[in-house]
Amino acid sequence: MAEKKIMFNDAMEQLEEIVRQLEQGDVPLEQALTLYQKGMELSKICHDKLQNAESQLVTMMKDGKEVPTDIEMDGNAK
Repeated sequence: MAEKKIMFNDAMEQLEEIVRQLEQGDVPLEQALTLYQKGMELSKICHDKLQNAESQLVTMMKDGKEVPTDIEMDGNAK
């Protein structure tokens, strides 16, 4: 997807709109498949941005000698 530079909030708004359209159920099959694919791409972008933000926070906390206790190094909350 060429929109990798999209802001997190914009991606979430687009994803929410896609979900709204698909939940209405009146979208033709071909359009629903296209929307679903776009939604999956946006979901991946959001996921990647969240993981990147978490990694940055963990690094900042380590640099400040304060390691957060509720985040494990594999990115999963306890």
